[in-house]
Amino acid sequence: MSNLSFNSHGVLAIYRFEMARFMRTIWQSLVAPVITTSLYFIVFGSAIGSRMSEVGGVPYGAFIVPGLIMMALFQESLFNGSFGIYFPKFTGTIYELLSAPISSFEAVLAYVGAAATKSVVLGLVILATASLFVPLHIAHPFLMTGYLVLIAVTFSLFGFILGVWANSFEQLNVVPMLIMTPLTFLGGAFYSIEMLPPAWRVVTLFNPVVYIIDCFRWSFFDMADVNVALSFGLTVGFFVACLIAVSIIFKTGWHLKN
Repeated sequence: MSNLSFNSHGVLAIYRFEMARFMRTIWQSLVAPVITTSLYFIVFGSAIGSRMSEVGGVPYGAFIVPGLIMMALFQESLFNGSFGIYFPKFTGTIYELLSAPISSFEAVLAYVGAAATKSVVLGLVILATASLFVPLHIAHPFLMTGYLVLIAVTFSLFGFILGVWANSFEQLNVVPMLIMTPLTFLGGAFYSIEMLPPAWRVVTLFNPVVYIIDCFRWSFFDMADVNVALSFGLTVGFFVACLIAVSIIFKTGWHLKN
């Protein structure tokens, strides 16, 4: 096979395999987020929404929708992206992948593409569930969809890196549980950072998740706490950094060949 050819059969084989695993557990994968989203609306809507009806002119129930979607997207993308490559490492089938007539770009495209597809489907399911509880009007639907895909791909790439790095299932959960979850809750998922005291607001601006959630919320309500161009630029920068990291991993064989 020429080095310039694209192995579409190999990419589709890996993609279909990953999606088949998702389809086998589709009810658990989709029902659990629907229940979780419903509980958030019931708890936050009754406990906080009754005391804080609007945030920046947006009903509180609608205000938290982008944060809920991003919170689920982070977790799902990291899990699917990391598990997809970690499981072949765990079972030893990674060597079959490395010796197969498929390039590193094609392998990443298949694994990350499948992980991002699952995440986007989950995000749309949560969006549909949220619309049952609160009326939603998306100010920039095409930008919202594009940004949703960008975040899904970026964090699936990040998850892929974590899957290569991890040597155990415990390590696989360190970043999603101990880092991403706290950063998300402190990143304005359920509140505007303008509501914080000035000192805490400055501290919060060092949280990268703030910019991701805020840019996504802007696509819904055309309102933002931080500069939208800066938020989008940081997201694209993180995406590029993940691409470079994955390229180095395959070039050096780090944690893959030993």
